Amino acid sequence: MNRRLLARLLAVLVVGTSSLLAPPVHAADETADALINRLSTEVLNSIKADQSIQAGEVSRIIALVDAKLMPNMNFKRMTASAVGPAWRQASPEQQKRLQDEFKILLVRTYAGALAQVNDLTFIVKPLRASPEDREVVVRTVIKGRGDPIQLDYRLEKTPGEGAGWKIYNLNVMGVWLVETYRSQFVQEINGKGLDGLIATLTDRNKVNAKKG
Repeated sequence: MNRRLLARLLAVLVVGTSSLLAPPVHAADETADALINRLSTEVLNSIKADQSIQAGEVSRIIALVDAKLMPNMNFKRMTASAVGPAWRQASPEQQKRLQDEFKILLVRTYAGALAQVNDLTFIVKPLRASPEDREVVVRTVIKGRGDPIQLDYRLEKTPGEGAGWKIYNLNVMGVWLVETYRSQFVQEINGKGLDGLIATLTDRNKVNAKKG
């Protein structure tokens, strides 16, 4: 797979923002495909309107991720799935560190690709699911200058406070994000333990920060 293309597409997940003119949405009533359609539209509009994001300003991107994307994601589940069975043995502090470093890794890895998303458009395919389904896959097609690309989202329906559909995985052309990182993380854990994985992520983030 073309690494630049993968970066362009994953950047759409990593940096979700909100249009100031968008009407309020009641998350509990929003369907999974409607959520993806709304976020996709808002992401593209916001990237096009924000020169600092296009320039890859990481502090700005992280702030937007925290404010806008995280409420629409189950990032704890995403991190736990990427870490694998060792997540259950991790202390609360280790789990927090893993989530924090994993988020920064994703943001820094794909921040530089944001200037390239201006030519993309999204088409959300009809959702094939029953009203009682608690987990669904929303399939989209991204059109740009080249061939159309399939980008799929896994979502779960959460109850209680903050109820609604939450994203917990992403598939680009048959490659699931969580599974890709799991193979790397498990190897680190087997060799160095959980603290070793945290240290590796921290060091990688520091290297990426120096690269700008």
